[in-house]
Amino acid sequence: MDKIRVLVVEDSLTIRKRLVEVLASDPAFEVVGEAADGRRAIELCQALRPSVMTLDMMMPVMSGLAVTEYVMAYCPTPIVIVSASVNRGEVFKTFEALTAGAVEVIEKPTGAEEDEAWERHFRATVKLVSRIKVITHPRARLSLRDLPGGGPAGGPTGLAASPTPSAPFNAASGPRGERRVVAIGASTGGPSAVLDILRGLPSDFPLPILLVLHIGQPFGASFASWLDSQSPLRVTHAVDGALLPLPPSPGVIIAPPERHLVVRAARMYLTGDPERHSCRPSVDVLFESLAAEAGQGVVACLLTGMGRDGAAGLLALRQAGAATIAQDEATCAVFGMPREAIRMGAALRVLPLGEIASALIGLAAEGAGPRSRP
Repeated sequence: MDKIRVLVVEDSLTIRKRLVEVLASDPAFEVVGEAADGRRAIELCQALRPSVMTLDMMMPVMSGLAVTEYVMAYCPTPIVIVSASVNRGEVFKTFEALTAGAVEVIEKPTGAEEDEAWERHFRATVKLVSRIKVITHPRARLSLRDLPGGGPAGGPTGLAASPTPSAPFNAASGPRGERRVVAIGASTGGPSAVLDILRGLPSDFPLPILLVLHIGQPFGASFASWLDSQSPLRVTHAVDGALLPLPPSPGVIIAPPERHLVVRAARMYLTGDPERHSCRPSVDVLFESLAAEAGQGVVACLLTGMGRDGAAGLLALRQAGAATIAQDEATCAVFGMPREAIRMGAALRVLPLGEIASALIGLAAEGAGPRSRP
């Protein structure tokens, strides 16, 4: 079996050697290169074509964000961000790198870990990400002169145009009824997909949006603040026991890390119940609670992600009369969760990412009855 070829990019020699040693302890990996700055990372990525890159965010010459933008534009490679979380600016740059095409993020080792949990998690993450087929990312079409010192040799000069969206979602073809709430679930590749959808919505989008995203501590705690700074809609964490907002109530409410979000009797609750599909928060938990609570009043979207979380919940929602959407394979970073939902018959529509916002706008316009809680 071919080994997983890893390029390790980290400016701290101590941490870089630690990462290399952890990978070298598993015969599945071969560390093919090391880089201490962003420019060298790009040169080695182009020369070595690794299976996967681990990438620090704060580096000399070029930042991790700049490296991600260049690599995903010119030599697409699966990227695992290995980042410290003590600095708000660094955390925000990490989220920007995820929207630029990086696949996953984990926290740097601190040296205070008492067992091998971090090492196991790191190796498992790198293995998982190495299997993802990434595509050219249109966010940054950098020319060689944009890079310090003229840029690495041999970089291409442009990208293919982005695909043109097809016809808009036909809301009339699905379940009808007054829409009260939107629910979105996502995992790997989710930050970029969620931001794409929110940027396609108007600031006065009338339905509250409940969001479950698989992103662990400590990064999940800052995600709402970052998304709020990037989105036309207000983004906040869910508050245990708070009333579910009534339309028209623009805004996004996110399940905080390590807490399931459920809706019961028109209120939102946060629970520490056991993980579902190794996830907490779980998309299934939210979707299933909404199927029982709101039925036809729900519009639900299941986006990119590894595994199957959300598929059963999306099916429960469709059976309860909700409008259900799954992201299509071509625009998913990982076509795992949506694929399972489609296989189960849970998705009323399968749409490219670029068409989901317009679908939500159309569905939100359905119904004009008096506003009341579900």
